[in-house]
Amino acid sequence: MPNISSRGIEMPASPIRKLVPYAEAAKKRGIKVYHLNIGQPDIKTPECALDAIRNFEQKVIEYSHSAGNESYRKALANYYKGIGIHVDHNEIMITTGGSEAIMFAFLSCLNAGDEVIIPEPFYTNYNGFAVSAGVKVIPIPSSIENGFALPPMAEFEKKIGPRTKAIMICNPNNPTGYLYSLEELEQLRKIVLKHDLYLFADEVYREFCYDGHTHHSVMKLEGLDNHVVMVDSVSKRYSECGVRIGAFLSRNKDVMATALKFGQARLSPPSLGQVAGEASLNTPKDYFDEVYNEYIERRNTVITALNKIDGVLAPMPKGAFYAVIQLPIDDSDKFCQWLLEDFNYEGQTVMLAPATGFYATQGLGKNEARIAYVLKREDLIRAVKCLEEALKVYPGRTTK
Repeated sequence: MPNISSRGIEMPASPIRKLVPYAEAAKKRGIKVYHLNIGQPDIKTPECALDAIRNFEQKVIEYSHSAGNESYRKALANYYKGIGIHVDHNEIMITTGGSEAIMFAFLSCLNAGDEVIIPEPFYTNYNGFAVSAGVKVIPIPSSIENGFALPPMAEFEKKIGPRTKAIMICNPNNPTGYLYSLEELEQLRKIVLKHDLYLFADEVYREFCYDGHTHHSVMKLEGLDNHVVMVDSVSKRYSECGVRIGAFLSRNKDVMATALKFGQARLSPPSLGQVAGEASLNTPKDYFDEVYNEYIERRNTVITALNKIDGVLAPMPKGAFYAVIQLPIDDSDKFCQWLLEDFNYEGQTVMLAPATGFYATQGLGKNEARIAYVLKREDLIRAVKCLEEALKVYPGRTTK
């Protein structure tokens, strides 16, 4: 029997999805499962996007340009201009979700064996993209004690070596909800220029910034035009995860030309997804106001309730709709599986994502889990109650 590739063996399973069989089994036993494990919003997709799909009149669903429809890229350039990011449509490439944009960044800018520094915890699939591209992730741990703020620049300096080619951030952050300040981004700008690195920035949650905090894009940092690649997506902004439309942005012409070659190899991004994405740019402001206010209330509801549970620490996220929480448990992988296999409270349980999968450093995240507050408030209250009752009886509870 032929061997599986070493790349396939190294490819990590998703901590967000690997417990799905246990959740399905629980549901078959009649257990109500509250899904806090995955960032799938229950917010309605904008009507203008749905109408564009319903009214699609072309007789053939054709390939698009490999860089994406020009009309969409021009409309996106206008959208970015409205938020102070000045790019030409030729500095935008439409991708199959933000995921493909990240993969194209790795493939276009890094050689196999090169290193990318990423503050951890980080979006788990960065690990998978790095394995696929033969790139090595060099993690720098951040701490729940200070809300997962950017690690000191001295820690970055320690990790930079001859194979270091890039730094990657997610802002606002998935999984922590942390929002980087302009001062922190300026520190990154200096170190990127000092060591001649790329700066990859995943900014798909920019609309979700709370409590008066402002999102600052790396595309606005001076002197980084040839260093920055920005990743974007419609998935969370418009609650369109399934259309699989993202964007790859850079003012570096060589990077854009290289990424396009990878784009040509996969032919084109989804045609109907682009139709939805372009139409979504006409989404009225009141849609975002309603969504923003809903997430604020959900965040406040769930974080306040979590911090009332004995032994639980839940920092208040400044952005996105995630939080990494600390729990009085021995092993988050075991605990999250136990919640689905062996526990229920009044016929209900909760599904979390073990935080171990959001770290590259072995041993970190064992007493942490990520939650996504993407359910209505009533369900969030019930989910937290399940968690509270579970912690009272979990065999591996610690004294903390």
